[in-house]
Amino acid sequence: TLLVTFSSCRHHLPPILETFKLWSYFLIEVQPGPVLTFQESSAGLKRRKRSWVIPPLNVPENQRGQFPKEIAVIKSDYVKETKMIYSIKGEGEDQTPVGVFTINKNNGSLYVTKPLDRETKDKYVFKCHAVSADGEVEEKPMEIIIYVIDANDNKPIFTQNPFLGSVPEASPREFEFMIANATDADDPNTDNADVRYSIISQDPPQPDPHMFIINSITGGIRVNSDGLDRENYPEYTLLIQAADMMGNGLVSTGTAVITVTDSNDHAPQFEKKSYTASVPENKVGAVVVKLPVTDGDEPQSPAWMAKFRIISGNNGGFFISTGPNKQEGIITTVKPLDFEQNNKYTLLVIAENEVPFANPLQTSTATVIVNVQDVNEAPVFDPVEQIISKPEDLEVGTELTVYTATDPDTARAQTVTYRISSEDPAGWVSVDRDTGLIRVKSPMDRESPFVKDGKYKVLILAVDNVPATGTGTLVIELEDVNDNAPVIEEREITVCNKDSVPVLLFVTDKDGPGFAAPFTVELQGESRIHWNARMNESSKFFFLNANCL
Repeated sequence: TLLVTFSSCRHHLPPILETFKLWSYFLIEVQPGPVLTFQESSAGLKRRKRSWVIPPLNVPENQRGQFPKEIAVIKSDYVKETKMIYSIKGEGEDQTPVGVFTINKNNGSLYVTKPLDRETKDKYVFKCHAVSADGEVEEKPMEIIIYVIDANDNKPIFTQNPFLGSVPEASPREFEFMIANATDADDPNTDNADVRYSIISQDPPQPDPHMFIINSITGGIRVNSDGLDRENYPEYTLLIQAADMMGNGLVSTGTAVITVTDSNDHAPQFEKKSYTASVPENKVGAVVVKLPVTDGDEPQSPAWMAKFRIISGNNGGFFISTGPNKQEGIITTVKPLDFEQNNKYTLLVIAENEVPFANPLQTSTATVIVNVQDVNEAPVFDPVEQIISKPEDLEVGTELTVYTATDPDTARAQTVTYRISSEDPAGWVSVDRDTGLIRVKSPMDRESPFVKDGKYKVLILAVDNVPATGTGTLVIELEDVNDNAPVIEEREITVCNKDSVPVLLFVTDKDGPGFAAPFTVELQGESRIHWNARMNESSKFFFLNANCL
């Protein structure tokens, strides 16, 4: 009798099978099966039940040959004393799946009726019964467990096909970016489901036919070589193999499609290395020059969008911005440039991206020579507003001051002449055309309506050859003199000389403090006989009343 038992652990295989690694390919027929007996009973027939304790049976799946096939023999010791009848009940007999096992009721031979499939059902549990033909003896039902032993009848199946992944083009070696895995329906505790992965081919094979490597156990795909370049090789297709039996068994193939995503591995490049431009002096917001660049990275991505800096030569008069298309630097003036101070600027401009470079890259620079164009500028008075103090009663022709302007166009031979603008409302002054000497033209009056807060303003013009005109303001603070007599505001009054009441009269004077109040009042001629006048305490008005006769 040959009894062959399979173990579920690959490390306890019979040495001969382990040596050749072929055990899962053999279909071993157990001929005949083991003999399973009840526990020994005491002498003499008695009605009693006893426990059967037997080890599980192991039956390989996918057996070939004639069926039914004996897998074991059930035996009761009572068979020596009486005829025993055998039967089974449970899974595989009268429970789903029905009819997989059967037993010879006379001799206890247990049969499997068809090939088993571990992936459909890997274990059967049923009860075996033994009863004497006359019913006098009955064994206690014996539980039989049958394990279906795995055979390598399932190849690995990829969980998806194709696998889709992406990898940044600047990724370093050993960078794992995706996993391709497969499942195997065979027993996971055996080599039948121990899957190993490998890459069969890579398309395109450039720039290295081994750009990627796969972890043979996990299926993780990693970068294996430098040189990923989205601009030249944006996509790779890998043919991947999954094989069970630790890579030596059944094989399946699948594909992994890898998209190479953009990294900032291209610095923006100026189309030209030097530019020359001209800009008028004093013009703020003028566009000096536009500097286009190119970039090999993915258009409209942050790695493609450029930004610019002026790294030398700028005195604060220039600003560079990025144009709407993100591939152009625009230099403008942000404060007036002065031709006479500096008529030429040399700017050094650098181009970068909105995101850092993935790897150190040499940046591109451009030199911009800006020539400042001379523009005729108006003469400038210094100070712009000149203040002088003079008495209001100066005689006509009196010199007030010399008020001159300078022409900032030092590179040109310019002659500056002067004149009074229309903003000399009273016409009180004149200016010498060549020297800027200002004189009194007509009598001045501090009390004139053209004087505000004691100040009279005149706009002086300075004109160069082109002509361009500059302006300055002469402010004359007129010093008051006592050139106005007090005036009684009430020019006519009516009083009654009988029972008269005092009349209040107001006195004013156009002159300022020191030349006006306090006032005194005095009646003249015969008025002093009949009338009386007296100032009030403030000396700004007086009372007039008739003398009583």
